[in-house]
Amino acid sequence: MNNSIAKFLIIIGIISIIIGILLLLNIKLPFGKLPGDIVIKKDNFTFAFPIVTCIIISIILSIVMRIISK
Repeated sequence: MNNSIAKFLIIIGIISIIIGILLLLNIKLPFGKLPGDIVIKKDNFTFAFPIVTCIIISIILSIVMRIISK
């Protein structure tokens, strides 16, 4: 039990470091602007629902959790 929690925390830490480095370098990730994401723009209103981005993130997290649980 403790090994899986430790692995999970290490993975979260590594992901946090990578995201922090990308933010420091001003590297824009394509998330939220993928084909299939819904964006509605009106005069002074914008609604964005990144459905494809959510699906991709869900798949990636499922794979990571499956690797951690082994």
